[in-house]
Amino acid sequence: MTDIIRLPDELGQQLLLRRKALRMSKSDLAEKAGKVREVIYRLEAGEDTTVSSLMAVLGALGLAMRLEPVGLPTAQEVARRFQEEDDAS
Repeated sequence: MTDIIRLPDELGQQLLLRRKALRMSKSDLAEKAGKVREVIYRLEAGEDTTVSSLMAVLGALGLAMRLEPVGLPTAQEVARRFQEEDDAS
């Protein structure tokens, strides 16, 4: 997994895919991370949570975070994201 993640929902999608690849339920992941299941729902939905919760969940999934300079999402990336959401509705 080496995707560049710039938006919260992209992070949530990657966490969901990893959890499913490991055949873990949300409850299993929450227990392994030492968090409540609500944290998993929020992260996978791209919603706000604490940095410590994110780090615990990443660790429970066998993942680490690496920061690289990439800049903000371009206007095209943001517009494409909103278009995808509109198309899904």
